Amino acid sequence: MNLISDILFWISNGLLVPVVVLLIVLFIRSLLLIGSFFGQYLAIRRTDALLRQQLDALTIDTLPELESKLPVKSNSLVIVYIRRVLGSKDRPAHVQRLLADFEITADKDLAISKTLTKMGPMLGLMGTLIPMGPALVGLSTGDIASMAYNMQVAFATTVVGLFSSAIGFITQQVKQRWYLQDMTNLEFLSELLTEKHTA
Repeated sequence: MNLISDILFWISNGLLVPVVVLLIVLFIRSLLLIGSFFGQYLAIRRTDALLRQQLDALTIDTLPELESKLPVKSNSLVIVYIRRVLGSKDRPAHVQRLLADFEITADKDLAISKTLTKMGPMLGLMGTLIPMGPALVGLSTGDIASMAYNMQVAFATTVVGLFSSAIGFITQQVKQRWYLQDMTNLEFLSELLTEKHTA
């Protein structure tokens, strides 16, 4: 039994370095995500008012106006797909394929947020529990310095894991709302094009 316990202890301690490295990677990725999220927010602020105004007044006859009023240089995903949908307006099957492509692209963009949300707490918990064993050993042998160091590692990994998870969770919630609105706009445009063909 002691041999099995020792093997588990060695495996556990061996996982500490990979866990800490992965937490650092997640932390850096969460900082990059904040930057890209802010850029995306600014792009949405620029295009949202224009789109709402245009789509509220959109009819089959004013479709060409919409295309002319869209920003020429825009990295907004919905603008790119509106242009593609309008370019495929005579092919309903292609429009439906574009809507599916938009969903896939949106889900791909949400993947990093989802990963941070789930992996942050997992790695944080692992980083908390792994040093607790050596910390308790240090406590039992009277090595307070070793115990303090291991507890410091345990708390640091928890904080970094939760921070990464919080960034992932917040960005995921907001982006899902953005993409739901964008999907609604694209479906409205698709329905309008379908009416045009049946008219």
